[in-house]
Amino acid sequence: MDTETVPGAGIDPGELIALEAAIRADEPAYLADLARLVNTDCGSYTPEGVDEIGRFVARFMTDHSATVEVRPDPAATRGATVIGTWDGPRGTAGGPRILLVGHMDTVFDPGTAAERPFTIDADGIAHGPGVTDMKSGLLAGLYALKALVAAGPLPFERLTYIANPDEEIGSPSSTPHIREIAADAEVCLVLECARANGDIVSSRKGILDARITVHGRAAHAGVEPEKGRSAILAGADLVTRLHALNGRWDGVTINVGVIGGGTRPNVVAERSSLEVDVRAIRRADLEAAESEIRSMLGSLAVPDVSAELVPMARWWPMEKLERSGRLVEHAQAVARHLGFEVRDAAPGGASDANTTAGMGIASIDGLGPIGGMDHSPAEYLEVASIVPRTALLAGLLLAIGRDPVVGEWRAAGAAGAVATS
Repeated sequence: MDTETVPGAGIDPGELIALEAAIRADEPAYLADLARLVNTDCGSYTPEGVDEIGRFVARFMTDHSATVEVRPDPAATRGATVIGTWDGPRGTAGGPRILLVGHMDTVFDPGTAAERPFTIDADGIAHGPGVTDMKSGLLAGLYALKALVAAGPLPFERLTYIANPDEEIGSPSSTPHIREIAADAEVCLVLECARANGDIVSSRKGILDARITVHGRAAHAGVEPEKGRSAILAGADLVTRLHALNGRWDGVTINVGVIGGGTRPNVVAERSSLEVDVRAIRRADLEAAESEIRSMLGSLAVPDVSAELVPMARWWPMEKLERSGRLVEHAQAVARHLGFEVRDAAPGGASDANTTAGMGIASIDGLGPIGGMDHSPAEYLEVASIVPRTALLAGLLLAIGRDPVVGEWRAAGAAGAVATS
């Protein structure tokens, strides 16, 4: 095999050493920025806090040669999407076009930052809301680019970094921007944290988040119950039938997580609702499960009761594309140069990588530092992982930019993006 097509072959170990040294020199600044971001309340429904993070990101990008665009939420209820672009004199004509995505929001309510401010304990573990999901990954992208810009011309025609304001609620306002820019890119790297064991992510389950509303008929429960049609009874039977679908398709899980309905105990319930989480490894299985659920709604346990399913959010599975496998191999080669190993994993949660992989764009995720216990008070970040993982990201960008195989993907188009799992 031509050594120029071997993943990681275009990387000079000396370059990686220099990049890692530059990033290590910036570690105190990184940690100061991390404390600042973690100590800002920026839940998805706290747009003023998200926009404070956005202003920081925009200044950082501008200070390091990016052209920055801020796109407000059309509904004016969420934070703005911040988009930084490095191209022109900073790029290399004919090189690949790369998209980075990191998110600025958290799942936490206002006041959480004051209750649990950023700390680093004696064991080198950082804590605080969003410390790993995903302020550390957001900063890893910024500091990796700072090191690359300082080192010289970037080996890609264009790199666009999208800072997403609403990923934790399904990216409703940012997805159109992600899809627009991904459609003109060959590669997408998403900066969620690495798994707790250091794995990066090459595939994720798809998710259907749906609400089923059951419509019955109200009646007096003591005087003439026979005239009623209980939406709660029909809904309860439906819960059992939905959970019985678990195991029908490999890797598909179905869970009714929220149920409600009725008005008073002496009234036959006219309405009930179920909130359902459906996850699948493969798009075909997610579609089959949804089809089966919709079919169930036509045969409810109580006569004269009807129901409808409304998707609240949907992410198609991030299936491991053949091209994505090459990105994994590059990441593994760069990590070996840096003195550690990485593997790729397939977690159950979704991210913006589901969107880009579903478009046929080579995508990998989990490229932030190592942490865990996301969305909980126990969320943590391994501080010792910040420098090596940021250096891994910087080196991966170099490897992708110099890979002639990746350079050919533009001409080949989406036809070459084939799922391998």
